[in-house]
Amino acid sequence: MKLLLNKKDFYCAFVCLILLGISSIAFGQSRDELEKKKKQLNQDIEYTNKILKQTQEKKAVSLKGLRVLNSQIQTREKVITNINTQIKVISTQIVEKNRNISSLQQQLELLKKEYSSMVLFAFRNQSAYNKLMFIFAANDFNQAYKRMKYLQQFGTYRRKQAEYIERTKRALNVKVMELNTDKKDKNSLLGEEQKEKTTLTKEKQKQTQVVGQLQSREKVLRQEIAKKQREAQKLNKAIQDIIRREIEEARKRAEEEARRKAEAEAKAKGTTAPTTTPKTSSGSSVLSSTPEGAKLTADFESNRGRLPWPVEKGIIVERFGVHPHPVLEKVEINNDGVDIKTNSGASVRAVFGGKVVAVTAMFGEYAILISHGEYFTVYSNLRSVSVSKGQMIGVKQAIGTVSTDAEGNSELNFQVRKGATALNPEYWLAN
Repeated sequence: MKLLLNKKDFYCAFVCLILLGISSIAFGQSRDELEKKKKQLNQDIEYTNKILKQTQEKKAVSLKGLRVLNSQIQTREKVITNINTQIKVISTQIVEKNRNISSLQQQLELLKKEYSSMVLFAFRNQSAYNKLMFIFAANDFNQAYKRMKYLQQFGTYRRKQAEYIERTKRALNVKVMELNTDKKDKNSLLGEEQKEKTTLTKEKQKQTQVVGQLQSREKVLRQEIAKKQREAQKLNKAIQDIIRREIEEARKRAEEEARRKAEAEAKAKGTTAPTTTPKTSSGSSVLSSTPEGAKLTADFESNRGRLPWPVEKGIIVERFGVHPHPVLEKVEINNDGVDIKTNSGASVRAVFGGKVVAVTAMFGEYAILISHGEYFTVYSNLRSVSVSKGQMIGVKQAIGTVSTDAEGNSELNFQVRKGATALNPEYWLAN
């Protein structure tokens, strides 16, 4: 009869409990991150609902109103995707916990069975006479000594086994309760998902209705597109001209510094200074040629995906790059940045520390260009400005207020550039 647990059997349940804890932590972190993201998305939907309500009060169908609705639909689709992911995580968790609970139950049965054998052995040898007989029945002195030591340790070991069985029972009960909670959470998410899908269907129906109404105004829309493209091209040209001037001035300063350094070295060596000026890069990398510029460039790059938004509250209603027009077929529009819908009169703030290199007035509104070493950020469609050219500013410092059009729409165009090359701002802003 086996009286003590095999070492492998004894620790199997213990290792199982450790693995259960680790897997629970991993799943918990994943679910916490998903829940945090869903909370942010729901806040965006709440803000968008507020804007849509204001738009509907005007009783007028507009392209900008459609853009807000499109943004709302995209955000709700992200919420549904988030919920689906959470459901998959919980489903995997449920399967894993069922498997672990089954394993724990098997381990518990094994512990109980072997503990029963220990109790039976202890009962049969509870008298001093039986204990002595167990010792004297040994084949030799060495075996008798081992049996005596065994009996001394047996009581302590049995108590530890009983405690371990209780701990395993408690752990099993905890896992069963967690499993029941997971099942409730999954059912709740399934209900939430269905609700979101129903709302999404209604929003898409509204989207189809608005698109149909706007299509009847195709001529007006094409005129608006042409006007916006002209304004964007003019702004883009102005931005590129400013950046080229910045690069050229930086190149000249770098060449002058190189010339002075060459003259100083020649003088120290007692030789003739070179007559030709050392050439430097004509690209945007020259903006990082000084220690200060290099540090600012590196600091800006290290904050990719973590920059604060240029407004405290807002939603993106038109994204970066070339994409189809939301109403007109076979018409594409290009955006060198993102259009952010925000509150009327909202304060616009710098997303990173740097130097104001330009404040320009165009089409009755303002645009601000800030350099961050080799990078630039552009803030256009401003009603007013509170900074001036050459001024050094810090992160989140107010630089102006967003403009509001005749229809009551307040949108900021925000751009990120490396040299003159436009980059997608969504990759740089914090989620």
